[in-house]
Amino acid sequence: MRAGSGGLRRLLPRLCLLIIPLLLLLQILVGVILPGTHRDDSSQEFAFTIISIESGRSVSLPDGSVKSRNAENSGPELWDEEEGPRGASGPHGYEIRNEETPRQEGARQQLALWPWAASRPSLTAEVERFVTYITTPQVQCSQVLLPGESQAVTLTSSWALCADGWKLPLDQPRSCVSYSFSMDQKDRAFVEKMLWAGCEVHQFDPSPRRESASGRVQQHRIWIDWRGPRGGVQNRPGNGLPRRLSAIMDTLGHREVHFLNADLESAEWRVLESWALDGTLGRIQQLLLTVHLQWAGFEVAGSDTEVVRFWYSAIRGLDVAGFSLLHSAAGTGNTILRHPLPKVHSTYTLTWVKTEGVLGSD
Repeated sequence: MRAGSGGLRRLLPRLCLLIIPLLLLLQILVGVILPGTHRDDSSQEFAFTIISIESGRSVSLPDGSVKSRNAENSGPELWDEEEGPRGASGPHGYEIRNEETPRQEGARQQLALWPWAASRPSLTAEVERFVTYITTPQVQCSQVLLPGESQAVTLTSSWALCADGWKLPLDQPRSCVSYSFSMDQKDRAFVEKMLWAGCEVHQFDPSPRRESASGRVQQHRIWIDWRGPRGGVQNRPGNGLPRRLSAIMDTLGHREVHFLNADLESAEWRVLESWALDGTLGRIQQLLLTVHLQWAGFEVAGSDTEVVRFWYSAIRGLDVAGFSLLHSAAGTGNTILRHPLPKVHSTYTLTWVKTEGVLGSD
């Protein structure tokens, strides 16, 4: 008996070592087989329904159908006017990127840079060439449009447009088209003048809806971009993403824009580059452009000297496309790329006119 008891004691640990793995295996089998077991009592089943929302526009229902969030109000809207830009992390829907860090999304077409202003790279030479160019008008205009009632063009006028070739106010409304890209209603004077002229007026602003002038202004809560669709998201009306100007014009059915106001809050440099590269400049007659010089701008990289050279190359793209500078107005501040420079300004508002042999040169 003692011998038998000793053998049993030696056998028990071995049996335990065999039983534990069998129990674990049984538990795994039960977990795999049980969820697929059919039950007549459907109330006891566990089910998961996935509801996906794409760009805030549609909802996938459990039965597989798709219902639009705005199905009851669907119509010919060009984009969702009630919702601002989504899916972006920066102001105006732009992704904020360090200006010293170029995009890592592959090579893209780039604007050809002009030669250096001096025999070797020099910030002083680049700034002097650039500022001289944007402050020296190239053409004259006999009939001007100014903010307010004044018709006296001076160096201090905040902006000026050329009305040569137009009989204003227009006898037939909407025979000219104007766009305004601005925020915080800084474009009020421009919009009022365009309404007075009888133009079809479109305002673009991603901020909450603002009051329109007697309902005669078509407002669009959308912003402008220089890039195509990003991240696999189709850049279609309604998804709230910033859009290229050419896409906006095509959607609105405009072959050209006669007066375009653009205060793009430092996005103007890449926008100008994209317009020059894709031919959009050929669809604009007059451009009222505010440039910001405090920092390099969205997605503009390089040393300060390289940045100013790029600015100059981008602005010269207007000259290549047939534009001439009509008017230049200095804004506030006296810094360029954070450098205090008392004889220059941080912003300038520039009027560029497609001459085409109509305006007389100085």
